[in-house]
Amino acid sequence: MIGYAEELIKHGKRADNRAFDEFRDIEIKPNHIEKAEGSAYVRIGKTQVIAGVKMGVGTPFADTPNEGVLMVNTEFSPLASPKFESGPPSEDAIELARIVDRGIRESHCIEMSKLAIIPGEKVWSVFIDIFVMDHQGNLQDAAALAAITALLNTRFPKLDENNKIITGEHEGKLPVVKKPVSVTVCKAGDKLFVDPALDEEGIVDSKMALGFVDDDIICAIQKQGNVGIEYDMIDSIIDLGMRKAKELRKLVR
Repeated sequence: MIGYAEELIKHGKRADNRAFDEFRDIEIKPNHIEKAEGSAYVRIGKTQVIAGVKMGVGTPFADTPNEGVLMVNTEFSPLASPKFESGPPSEDAIELARIVDRGIRESHCIEMSKLAIIPGEKVWSVFIDIFVMDHQGNLQDAAALAAITALLNTRFPKLDENNKIITGEHEGKLPVVKKPVSVTVCKAGDKLFVDPALDEEGIVDSKMALGFVDDDIICAIQKQGNVGIEYDMIDSIIDLGMRKAKELRKLVR
């Protein structure tokens, strides 16, 4: 199947007849997990991920005593792909978490200073857990969409007079002020395309995950793959990512 996909790409075609700049069907469901402070389900084609947000009270980092704490974790279920195994996070899972974390953190989409409960002592910690339910290609963009949608719908747990969380009670929304999205642009030979299906990921020479905080502002970039990207292709990659980011942002609510 990989050889077939490679041959098609060389001739300007894709196995599912999509254009090189076309995403598969996208479905986004906010508030997918009832008991989470925030959550979202995202499907891109047959790829499915769920993001859940948990809020906790903790101590701030020493270098940011008046700001909250953000942590992103990913879990690759063995049911999602024959390549996934039980146990500690794999390198791919860690890399995916870092890409999602970087897009959120560098976009400054959360007003972290508003997460201080007692400055220098107690702050809100925001834990984003991403669960891969079915891996059929392009986990990065799906996970990023799920994470920002979950954050936009996250509520603060209510605190008592001792700053202890009151289970089951909420008040106020997490201060999310921007909607960063990720677009992964893939390179195979001299062709560029987005949203690789699973068979297409196997023929990718390299790819670039671009985080856009606004329609034309890049907040994060990560290049992946062992093959270099020609300098004169960079503008085309950014232009393609920028166009698709505008489309994805309209879906986030």
